[in-house]
Amino acid sequence: MKTLVLGGYGNFGARISRALAADTAIELLVGGRDLERATAFTQALAGGARAVRVDAQSPDFVQSLRELGVELVIHTAGPFQNQDYRVPQAVAAAGAHYIDLADGRRFVCDFPAALDGAFRNAGRTAVTGASTVPALSSAVVDHLAAGWQGIRGIDICIAPAQGAPRGEATLAGVLAYCGAPIRVWQHGRWTEQPGWARPSTVRFARMRPRRGALCDIPDLELFPARHAGVQSVMFRAALEVGLTQQAFAFLAALRRIGLLPAPQKLAPLLHATGGLFDAFGSALGGMVVRVEGIDARGAAAQRAWHIAADDNHGPEIPCMAAILLARRLARGDALPVGAQACMGLLALPEFEPEFARWGMVTDVVDETPRMP
Repeated sequence: MKTLVLGGYGNFGARISRALAADTAIELLVGGRDLERATAFTQALAGGARAVRVDAQSPDFVQSLRELGVELVIHTAGPFQNQDYRVPQAVAAAGAHYIDLADGRRFVCDFPAALDGAFRNAGRTAVTGASTVPALSSAVVDHLAAGWQGIRGIDICIAPAQGAPRGEATLAGVLAYCGAPIRVWQHGRWTEQPGWARPSTVRFARMRPRRGALCDIPDLELFPARHAGVQSVMFRAALEVGLTQQAFAFLAALRRIGLLPAPQKLAPLLHATGGLFDAFGSALGGMVVRVEGIDARGAAAQRAWHIAADDNHGPEIPCMAAILLARRLARGDALPVGAQACMGLLALPEFEPEFARWGMVTDVVDETPRMP
């Protein structure tokens, strides 16, 4: 399957390209606007790959995809928070499959309604959110609550390593909702809370506790719709260096009082200076997903899934779902025709070989309170 990784030499695109380059079922094209960078990157890949210059915003993007004979596009060129659907629309018009790593709430949540018809007419698959959220997070929730009568609460926290590579585009996406009101499903109703404000302590199986703050992601909207009866859904990010977490809370406060209307404009500065804090952090990051509800016997239950990623390998996790889905398509495994968010397409055991490849350790912990 001829596969184009759009932004294939970037922070996440490069990881996906490396994983797919040696796959004999995939003919890899590494694409972007900078042909020189793409060429230098492909020359360093172990397997076969070809660099191509392609501009997703160009009026002739559809024609470029057809001329290249692309069968699958993996879109990694974020941030997705303010992107329109120009790229997936072009992919559908070119008659190819589409996968992206989007974590922008509106981009992912509105994706099926906007694009399902186009991809059904093309007889192709389009998957958005093939990343840590909601692809991995939903697989974990399904695994933890398998056989349960119902889910009452879902609480997720991602804790990146301070030393892990940071992309400026990713940082801009995160800053876009710093201090902005975020709709959150709490106690069975929608409420609004400010992003990155009011950090609280989160505990992990193999890491020290960190303070995490609310982030705006698709799960906050998708999970209440997916799990009938759920009362609360929360997602937080916990930075390793407490000073940086407090800095984000300070920026959130400035936005709330009108002194910093567009925090995302600080992304270049914060990206350039972020390395100054690396000496105070480590190479260890992770994630925890906590689910509480009613188990198969009708009793109250609470379980947690933890992952710890050392050696700054944490950024490999957002790439795994796209890699797994691309391999399935290349093998001829059918995926649902049409456009959908990446939930229910991958089970947690499918991720485990990828976790092992990078030396990541997972734990499932029963946290159900015990009666005396």
